[in-house]
Amino acid sequence: MKQPFKVEGKIRLKDFDPAFCNGMDKEDAKSQTIKWGQRIGELQHLLYANARHALVVLFQGMDASGKDGAVRRVLEFVNPAGVQTANFKIPSAEEIAHDYLWRVHHAVPRYGYIGVFNRSHYEDVLIVRVLNLQPPEVWKERFDQINAFEKFLADNRILLLKFFLHIGKSEQADRFKERLDDPSKNWKFSMDDLKMRAHWDAFQKAYEDVLNHCSTGHAPWHIVPSDRKWFRDYLVAKVVAKALEDLDMHWPKPKEDLSKIKIDD
Repeated sequence: MKQPFKVEGKIRLKDFDPAFCNGMDKEDAKSQTIKWGQRIGELQHLLYANARHALVVLFQGMDASGKDGAVRRVLEFVNPAGVQTANFKIPSAEEIAHDYLWRVHHAVPRYGYIGVFNRSHYEDVLIVRVLNLQPPEVWKERFDQINAFEKFLADNRILLLKFFLHIGKSEQADRFKERLDDPSKNWKFSMDDLKMRAHWDAFQKAYEDVLNHCSTGHAPWHIVPSDRKWFRDYLVAKVVAKALEDLDMHWPKPKEDLSKIKIDD
């Protein structure tokens, strides 16, 4: 792949094309996405049976970058009973009464489960920064705190996969217009989306700093070009499936000697 995907060094976000697809064919990508999705479904059974690890699939991105869409496609073949989801919006009164990482750790899935984070603890170094909700001396310290938190998760067998869905400004505008024109999508539109869009450049700088400060060996960031939904889904599905394969899971041995068990007709 000519365009880097996993962040392993200092990057400039402007060097990443949100419409990049590596010359891949749309139908081929969709076909492979299904295969990777089915593989994820198979591996979920092993994850649950072993109950030694948990997986968190974390999505960040500008509005309309496709966080919900990617979740639907990538986890299409999993058992929903083994998935825990969390949407990190404006903190509740209970959440504000704790440290900013409390609600995130509270949402970490139990062993054997897949957790989906629609936005995450990174809101506290993104929107908090862009909207000046905290001074720089507060949110800058959070980079190291977040890295330490994610290291703690990794040390305790929580596999964290972080995806930044990189969408272009013009593509975002097209998707907003689609929400206005399609009655079935009107409910998705919010004036707050336009307010956040007005801070586009500030958000791009904030995301770039997140990617540069918080992509580590135990929890690297993946930059996913997201103007083409089908390529976005293919990349995410492939990374999730391969990460589960790398756990090298096997069916756990039974606690009893099954050869001695007889069941009457």
